[in-house]
Amino acid sequence: MLWQKGRRSDNVEDAGRGSGGGGGFGGRGLGIGGIILLAIIGMVFFKDPTALLGGQGDPGAGTDQTTQQQPARPVDDAASAADPQTDFVRAILGETEDTWGEIFAAKGQQYERPKLVLFRDGVRTACGSASSAVGPFYCPSDHKVYLDLGFFQTMQQRFHEAGDFARAYVIAHEVGHHVQNLTGVFDKVDGAKRRGASVEGATGLSVRQELQADCYAGVWANHSDQRQKWLQAGDIESAINAATAIGDDTLQEQAQGRVVPDSFTHGTSAQRVHWFKTGLASGDMAQCDTFAGSL
Repeated sequence: MLWQKGRRSDNVEDAGRGSGGGGGFGGRGLGIGGIILLAIIGMVFFKDPTALLGGQGDPGAGTDQTTQQQPARPVDDAASAADPQTDFVRAILGETEDTWGEIFAAKGQQYERPKLVLFRDGVRTACGSASSAVGPFYCPSDHKVYLDLGFFQTMQQRFHEAGDFARAYVIAHEVGHHVQNLTGVFDKVDGAKRRGASVEGATGLSVRQELQADCYAGVWANHSDQRQKWLQAGDIESAINAATAIGDDTLQEQAQGRVVPDSFTHGTSAQRVHWFKTGLASGDMAQCDTFAGSL
């Protein structure tokens, strides 16, 4: 992936090192990586991994007041040049800004650019405190994406997947949650929850919401490659391998030797690949309606 061609975003911040720890992270918007470290534990006990984070339903609930967190600092060009991973994140975020800005403008709307906060060990957010174990995530309350760069090392160690486009897919998925927030999907899902709609399970709201974010990541990939011509041989396969590795069924099979569809929160490997490829092939948000009909 020729990611160096991307415009560097000015919306990346560095929150430094925090204690993370005991705070509760309200399960809304749990990231693509949130299941990687937590799901192995949670699924053994047949729990929704988000329940391990506490603070359900109240973004500030259970926040550890002793957590030490410095104010996030904007990442400048000097800091970016000194760290290739940070530079990569700025390039990918910049391209998501340009892509979604064009898509929203074509609909007569303005795209609000999210902040992306880099952290180490733990971080305090408007959704509560989170540790690195949560993985990358989006907090709808403050419209920010949170990323511990150590997650990319986890991808390499656990899933043997460290391709640039696989990492870009992770970021694009979380930005996909931001797009959902801007277009009212989070509000609709919350309303459906209050009316008693099923959250977990193979056809639950959580799976549908995550698969739509996968589809939006594909939409981004389609548009960004048309503009940048930066995808190379093997890049698509790299992202597909990453999507396959973090399917609920794959993780459950690895953790406990069997699959429990009733506890699905993110979708099967096949579903994640299907919806990413749907967005990639079409480049059309309208093709990403995972809330209508079967998955």
